[in-house]
Amino acid sequence: MTRIHDAIEAVYSVIRTMSVLDVVDIALLAYIIFCFVKLIRETRAGQLFKGIAFLLVIYLIAKAGELKAMIYLLERLFSIGLLAILIVFQPEVRRAVEKLGHTRFGLQTLRLMGTPSDELTAKWKTAINAVCDACVELSNTTTGALIVIEMQTRLGEQIENGTVINATPSVPLFGAIFYPKNPLHDGAVIIRDGMVLAAACFLPKPQKEEQINKALGSRHRAAIGMSENSDAIVIVVSEETGQISVAENGVLTRNYTHGKLHELLCERLIPEQPDSILPFRPFRKAQRKEGHDDQ
Repeated sequence: MTRIHDAIEAVYSVIRTMSVLDVVDIALLAYIIFCFVKLIRETRAGQLFKGIAFLLVIYLIAKAGELKAMIYLLERLFSIGLLAILIVFQPEVRRAVEKLGHTRFGLQTLRLMGTPSDELTAKWKTAINAVCDACVELSNTTTGALIVIEMQTRLGEQIENGTVINATPSVPLFGAIFYPKNPLHDGAVIIRDGMVLAAACFLPKPQKEEQINKALGSRHRAAIGMSENSDAIVIVVSEETGQISVAENGVLTRNYTHGKLHELLCERLIPEQPDSILPFRPFRKAQRKEGHDDQ
């Protein structure tokens, strides 16, 4: 009872001496922890942290029971544990940090003041029209296509493994690239700043490939994987059904028409009037859509 009473007294004394800044400090820390847990809960790292939490409970029990051998072993384990986690789970840690940069708060914090370029806006309008028209034509001929529109996350790794083109988007260009006998058709086209920068680019696999509908082909899987690893908008045309799909933030939505695709791309890529004081770069965070792949 004495220990409980002392603990209550200690908590009360801490609360009594807290200032407004202390409350803000605690609230901010709690929010950061919440965001961190949200980022890792569906990854391999999430399972690891469940194990670490279990070990912490064992450590507290050992501390209370003064189990010296157990305390010594756990303390040695914790001392090297952080470094081991960073090494083993480097891909998950990188994705988590990248996702923080994709949030609306992160993008607004990093955005610099400037004036939107009318030339660049015109490039995006041309690119949007070309992409939509090309997707409809490719859909009508059931020609498979995979088009990645770069947003805030630079896709240098994917561009390096492809073929640099740096051409103005057009329906004939997309038709030529994705023509089945063209050596560049087997891969993705990457668009940056309204220009077709590279073709035949290979994209990362999705994090949980085994959970994706088995009926989906390699293009759809690559689209989901790319959208999980970046904030890119990935457009897929099925070579089996001609169906047009879009992947954003790991979510695949399907059955796009010319009008629906055009509306989506304009919303994501062309800034609204209130944003005109900010530099033109596609920065809106794609909204997660319901109906994750009836894939």
